Amino acid sequence: MSRPLPAKSLGIALIGTGFMGKCHAMAWRNLATVFGGAHPRLEILCDLPAEQAERYAAQFGFARASSDWQASCADPAVDVVSITAPNGLHRPMAEAALRAGKHVWLEKPMALTLADAQAMADLAGAHPGQVTMLGYNYLRSPAFQMARKLVSEGVIGTPRAFRGVYDEDYSADPLLPWSWRMTSEAGGLGALGDLGCHLVSQMVALMGPVEELTAMTQIAIPERSSPDGPKPVENEDSAMALIRFASGAQGSFATSRVARGRKCRLQWEIHGSEGTLVFDQESMNELWLHRVGEAGFTRHLTGPDQPDFAAFCPAPGHNFGFNEQKVIEARDLSAAIAGGANPGPDFAAGLEIEKVIHAMARSNGRPIRIGDMA
Repeated sequence: MSRPLPAKSLGIALIGTGFMGKCHAMAWRNLATVFGGAHPRLEILCDLPAEQAERYAAQFGFARASSDWQASCADPAVDVVSITAPNGLHRPMAEAALRAGKHVWLEKPMALTLADAQAMADLAGAHPGQVTMLGYNYLRSPAFQMARKLVSEGVIGTPRAFRGVYDEDYSADPLLPWSWRMTSEAGGLGALGDLGCHLVSQMVALMGPVEELTAMTQIAIPERSSPDGPKPVENEDSAMALIRFASGAQGSFATSRVARGRKCRLQWEIHGSEGTLVFDQESMNELWLHRVGEAGFTRHLTGPDQPDFAAFCPAPGHNFGFNEQKVIEARDLSAAIAGGANPGPDFAAGLEIEKVIHAMARSNGRPIRIGDMA
């Protein structure tokens, strides 16, 4: 879909050079190629140690390298700060960027704690001229955008039930060493903060807000080795929840980082009064639809008839990919900076996602109303 982009080039500071840092760098470099407009100015690549920042600044095409994130956030040549640092740095970095007058593109999870997320949303609300966006890139795939359109247009009737899972196996090996991701102080939530929040972002986009849930979590591997000896795992390896939406529909939710054989099983289905929709990220170029009167499901392949696909490729059936989702996300952020609507999730919407996953972490089998989360 066409969205006006800024007339002038945006100055970018990117903090972090890991998996998501590289995704952000590619998104900024490809934004104008795919969607037009002025090419962003890649001003500062920030990371530690300084040698790493220098190396990746050259590789990613940034003009300068820095090991000082505070200075990077405050730099007068910077308009947007992309934050892909570890979870424990999300709040201080995002708040520093907002206070310096910058727009913020922050990877999920939003923060370590619900109190942190609330403070960040409050600060963003006090800076209405600055755009915030959280990195829920799976919302941008053409298949998901089409699914959302089909639901909103009533193609499957009234949504009655949602079933969703997001499973991976990156922590399934008990010999995997302990890391900061397994601590509350640096990692925050476990599978819920890393994986489950993505599923929640899609779930609420399709079904509307969650009203109440009951959940249980599990630490499957309670201790892991480290150079300093065995250390405890402090956050959940998996979680399951039963959900009631504000609409009255029901849902089930499960997420795990220890699901053997699963690589990116972000899978959901919606049962409606007139049909069913099914999607699985491991087959992200397929959307399955059943409607009343049909014997089974019809497979719809991604193609130029779905939102944003044609900007990358004019031919149907040519697969869309993970990194392309980030380019669309960068486009949406840039268009919002130019004065267009912000499809988000911004920090206010991100806070609502955080309420859901933190309610799951707190539940321990007890019903929790989302409106009571604080």
